[in-house]
This record gives sequence, C-alpha cells and structure tokens, in this order.
Amino acid sequence: MSMDIFEQMLSRYPMDTADARRNATYEVMQQVVLCGLYRGGFFSEAAFYGGTCLRIFHGLERYSEDMDFTLLRKDENFTLEKYFPAIVDECRLLGREVEITRKDKQHFGKVESAFLKDNTDVYNLSFRTEKSVKIKIEVDTLPPLQFDTEERLLLQPFSFMTRCVTLSNLFAGKMHALAFRQWKHRVKGRDWYDFEWYVRNGVPLNFDHLKVRIKEFNGMELDKAQFVELLKERLTQADINQVKADVRPFVKNPHDLDIWSNDYFIQLANMMRYE
Repeated sequence: MSMDIFEQMLSRYPMDTADARRNATYEVMQQVVLCGLYRGGFFSEAAFYGGTCLRIFHGLERYSEDMDFTLLRKDENFTLEKYFPAIVDECRLLGREVEITRKDKQHFGKVESAFLKDNTDVYNLSFRTEKSVKIKIEVDTLPPLQFDTEERLLLQPFSFMTRCVTLSNLFAGKMHALAFRQWKHRVKGRDWYDFEWYVRNGVPLNFDHLKVRIKEFNGMELDKAQFVELLKERLTQADINQVKADVRPFVKNPHDLDIWSNDYFIQLANMMRYE
C-alpha cells in the first residue's frame, strides 16, 4: 500500500521524458519531507520559503530542487538533526529509504557558497537506491526578521499544514537574490522566472522586509529608487541567453521564454507593486 501512495502521488505529474520523471520524483519527495517535518513539530519554530514553496503551494510553473527554511526567531544553536527521524520514518512509510547528511561548509564549491550566510545550515537528502535524486535542504538559523507567515494545506501523503512565508515576503526574498546573488559566469535564470511570475500575478513586494535582508546580508541601506536602479543595472548586464539556458530544463513550456530579453525584464521592474 505504501508504494501505491508514492506512485499515486507521482501519477499526478507528466512523466513522458526522463527529465519530467526526475522533476516529478523531486516534488513528491519534497512533499514527503514536508510531511515528516510536520509530524516532527518543525513548523512550530520554522517556515518554508523559496522557489519550491512557490511551486508546491502557489502553482509556479517551474520545478525546483532545493528546500529553503527560515527559523521564526534567531537561534544559532538550532540543528535540524532532531527532525531526521521524523523525515526518515515518513519516507519509509512510503517505501523509500533515504539518507540525510549535514554538509561541511568548508567543502562547498564557490558557486554554491556565494549566497550562503555563515549561519545557514545545509543538508543533503538522497535516496539509497537513486543517488542522482538529491534534495538540498537549507535552514537559516539567524534570519532577517520582519516577515509574515501563513498555514498552507497539503492533502498528500495525508492532510497536513505547512507554515510558509507569505507571498509578499517571498517576493522580497526573491528580489534580494535577483539583485545581489553573485553567480559570476552562471546566471541563475530561475530567479528571473520567479520575478516574472510575481509581477504577472500582481503580488506586492514587501519592501520593508527586503530592506532588512539587504542590510543584514550586504550591509547596505537602500530606498526604493536606489534598489530599482541597482536591480535594473543587473537586469541590463546579464546575458539573456545564459538566463534562458539555466531555467529551460525546469519549465513545462520552453516557448514561454521566447519573449525574454533584457528590455522585457526592465519593463517588468517598472510594473512592480509594493505593500
């Protein structure tokens, strides 16, 4: 029966290609991880955010591999290890054996560590049988605060609630990444895709939270006009072909990217709404 539940969850996704099946497997496993964290009581002290949160709970039309969490209060002594048993047990109930390991920051690659604070704990969850499927879990233990959360419902593998950062605050986190992430020769097009989604869906940006993030991460104090100027500079300088190439494997319809150009994103920046 447990295997049936896992396969039933997979069956909701198109799996006509190897990439599609891989993306579906990631998303089902992410939901199982959320379920385990819920059972373990994790969401009494943390919230889900980032692209995977946007995908699972708000219908973002791209797949996402990583899972990002933020504590509700700063706690440099926090460790996710106490929740490992709940995650492992939940996976086992669905017939999946997994391993969770904490990553040593000293062995991060330059690209991977470029946007991580020293107080972000990182873990890898992998199948014992399918080593190619590996979910990176990040937990910010000393997060920029002044953000709001809400409870969001998932119905599989059973009905449970996940505490999530609200959309306007998720938007703030994404704009911080888009404006400041240092990817050198590897532009993260998934940031651009999410930016387009927020603007298209009329989500207002919580600029107060964005200011807190910029000050704590980057030591800068910017008003809206200064931020938009900095953002447009990044949007103008990026190689749009690299941006498209990064996100293309994660989207259902690559033709959605045909309109993308530097000017297109400049116009999106002019259409942003604020809380």
